[in-house]
Amino acid sequence: MDQPTLKEETITYKILTEHRKLSKGVNQEGITFYKNLINKLLANGTQSLVTLFNWDTPQALEDEYLGFLSPRIVSDFRIYANHCFKEFSHKVLWTTINEPSTYASNGYDTGMYAPGRCSAWMNNSCFGGNSATEPYIVVHHMLLAHAEAAISYRRKYKSSQKGEIGIVLVSNWFEAYSKTKQDAEAAKRAIDFMSGWYIDPLTYGDYPKNMCRLVGDRSPKSPTEQAEMVKGSYDFLGLDYYTSSYASNMDSPYKVKISYSRHSRVNETTKS
Repeated sequence: MDQPTLKEETITYKILTEHRKLSKGVNQEGITFYKNLINKLLANGTQSLVTLFNWDTPQALEDEYLGFLSPRIVSDFRIYANHCFKEFSHKVLWTTINEPSTYASNGYDTGMYAPGRCSAWMNNSCFGGNSATEPYIVVHHMLLAHAEAAISYRRKYKSSQKGEIGIVLVSNWFEAYSKTKQDAEAAKRAIDFMSGWYIDPLTYGDYPKNMCRLVGDRSPKSPTEQAEMVKGSYDFLGLDYYTSSYASNMDSPYKVKISYSRHSRVNETTKS
């Protein structure tokens, strides 16, 4: 009998690994519930738009490797997404992640949302964390997870299911607090840090220059192959918009207590 090649062994290991993960993690009652719900909606003339991730990382993955802080989440997210694509067939449209900015900033900068991580000086109730670095790591892995899921859908399911896949972002609009050049630039930075953080990698393959300059090495750098994978990995971009704010330049940036919310060097207010 011929010995398997390294490539064959790698593929076999990958299939077996994915099978083990699915066998441990699939709730068949949940699958049946959502199938029935989707079919009921279709019967009443409504097509479902399904979000794969809305800030609810399984606690088991948080316990095992800290969820989206680990690159391991990327392959696990792809496995999960592929199972959903397979189970729910052509009956839905897909969004991979809802409002990644909200999850990263509130879950890893302020600690207000799960998993409740931040720097101790930001919120002493946080379960560990670093507000100056972790939001950027999490977003990096979310973009990669989105891209892997979207690419997998396009390769395996899109032609037969005739569906679409995208991601839903969130952003305020920012107006300059005054007519000064400094405040005009602050408004631009605020937009870069809230929406450009995602739209630029998805459309251009890199983070906004304002962010790269101010954040420096605290943000992961994408190798060329990762940047190309993320770029264009969507059929549509959704946008949640709730409000607008004024932005003014922060004259004296913090040098000790550093966080994602302070990196933009912007003071935000709703009062003119």
